[in-house]
Amino acid sequence: MATQKKRVRRDIEKDYPAKQFVAKLRRLADCIEQGKRFQIQVAGERLSIPPTAIINIEHESGESDEEVEFQLRWSPGQ
Repeated sequence: MATQKKRVRRDIEKDYPAKQFVAKLRRLADCIEQGKRFQIQVAGERLSIPPTAIINIEHESGESDEEVEFQLRWSPGQ
């Protein structure tokens, strides 16, 4: 019987200088455009995002600030 690695819940945010953020967005855009996996490391964990990931943009606004999130969603093992 194969053992499955237990997934730990994470919710991490990291600020980046504009130049680094732009470089990551460019790599992401290239992968999306070419139908390739996007690989990135976030807080020490390597992620491999499949080309079939669902892409959405979320906007939140409050009394003192606003937020736009670019999101990619996929099922583990996809």
